[in-house]
Amino acid sequence: MATLTASKRLVVKIGSALLVDAATGALRQDWLTSLAQDVARIRARGTDVIIVSSGSIALGRGILGLPRTALALEQSQAAAAVGQIRLARAYEEALTPHGIITGQVLVTLEDSQDRRRYLNSRATMETMLGFGVTPIVNENDTIATDEIRYGDNDRLAAQVAVTIGADQLVLLSDVDGLYTANPRIDSTAKHLDLVEKLTPEIEAMAGDAGSGLSKGGMITKLIAARIATEAGCAMAIALGTGHNPLLAMENGAPATWFAAQTDPQAARKRWISAMKPRGTITVDGGAQDALHHGKSLLPAGVTQISGSFGRGEVVTITDAAGATLGQGLIRYTSAEARQIMGRRSAEIVEILGYDGRAALIHRDDMVL
Repeated sequence: MATLTASKRLVVKIGSALLVDAATGALRQDWLTSLAQDVARIRARGTDVIIVSSGSIALGRGILGLPRTALALEQSQAAAAVGQIRLARAYEEALTPHGIITGQVLVTLEDSQDRRRYLNSRATMETMLGFGVTPIVNENDTIATDEIRYGDNDRLAAQVAVTIGADQLVLLSDVDGLYTANPRIDSTAKHLDLVEKLTPEIEAMAGDAGSGLSKGGMITKLIAARIATEAGCAMAIALGTGHNPLLAMENGAPATWFAAQTDPQAARKRWISAMKPRGTITVDGGAQDALHHGKSLLPAGVTQISGSFGRGEVVTITDAAGATLGQGLIRYTSAEARQIMGRRSAEIVEILGYDGRAALIHRDDMVL
């Protein structure tokens, strides 16, 4: 069974019901302070931590004095706009005493469905982690409508975990895991410590949403589990209502773990391999050698480009003789790539008029 102490890159999802007091609409400051202690301890052992946090609408609702009944879209967006500022400040104030820099990342469903936005989101969060920043991710409820919404942060958290190649995802909730039936109405329900593989029988155990503040229920958590585990990320559903919830998990508090079905890197490579190439990039001998030593593909090593493609689409990489070396997700359009091929990365801003990515194809977005 997975344990938090083994994680290299951890995504933690925080539900609204944990962060915001249901009766007053106020932030549970003491609880957030305890969570910050957990995050600091986990980061201290070399683990990257990304937080996916609900709570902007719930906080904004309380500040604006809006009722707990269903809100109109415009009211939800206004509440989110007010709450997002408060939410970001709260995380900053909780984590700064531990020497942790935070950064806010607001996304919508379109950011994972559109390959260009997907690559940009991934590159931004990877860079933040490289600088030692803890990203605080939330759905951009100020602009999101039903057509571009995740609708719940369980699935958003799973997508974030997939995007940045996390090996573990923890959904902190008001339940301590998955049961064979709803334990609130069935006294014979049994807690499941480990789910090796999601089956129709397991999925049938899911019930409806329970909290008045959260939109997710066990159904959305199992959907998140499928997304995460198939991409090589183990997932846990754990009780988060008490202080120091991650420490409690490490000390043996009940949780349900869903086993990863592969490893994150292998899943990503398989995904890239299955995509249809939209063009071809021919490289010289120096670039070919660099690729085989685990380097990214830089513009300087490219000698020819064929096909028409957009940012984030897959292209084939070939050597000078036309032999296929692999394929990867390209960070430039075909027109842009033709302008900068054979040139040094430092020249990109002068050629294109903006400061683009140094690599045409990053090594993590490539299969050889």
